Amino acid sequence: MGTVVIDLTVSLDGFIAGPDDGPEQPLGRGGEALFTWMNAGPESNRFDRWLTPPDASVPIVREWMTQAGAGISGRRTFDIANGWKDGHPIDAPIFVVTHEAPTHGEWSPLVRFVTEGVDRALELAQAAAGDKLVSVAGSSVAQQLLRAGKVDEIQVSVVPLLLGGGVRLFDYIGTDAIQLEQTRVVPSDGVTHLRYRVVRD
Repeated sequence: MGTVVIDLTVSLDGFIAGPDDGPEQPLGRGGEALFTWMNAGPESNRFDRWLTPPDASVPIVREWMTQAGAGISGRRTFDIANGWKDGHPIDAPIFVVTHEAPTHGEWSPLVRFVTEGVDRALELAQAAAGDKLVSVAGSSVAQQLLRAGKVDEIQVSVVPLLLGGGVRLFDYIGTDAIQLEQTRVVPSDGVTHLRYRVVRD
């Protein structure tokens, strides 16, 4: 069954988007700076139209693109990303947790809507991923899975930026401590990639 990994870029103060994020300003005020590192490398490092990472980040990006067998997202992330109608770097199904599936509009053909909750989305994503990773994007879904004890690893790509507000990744995870074991630290240009294993009792 696929390893469940939260894998997101965050500011040093823990935000994945700046204040006032929405469809017209997907990353909020100042949030674009979170992803400068993704195009900070030479053209020889280009993966696709979105990603040209610096040298030290190339293995991290390659791992994400090749090892993810499915993704899980919340409806708000789906809406802000315009349904990834112009494509997504991961060529794998994306399971979007929502109370009600949209009946019109455009979105990626890889999107699958799940109205039965995050547990059902995880079940479907793990079935689709097989032995590959399940990549979790979006703060609400990540928090729900953390509270439920269903996250195996966390990877945060930390950029040298203090946003001061916006969408925080680790709000609402409950009051019980979650022990982590650090498994990797990769410093790169404009970002440091940190990876942890969730320690289970």
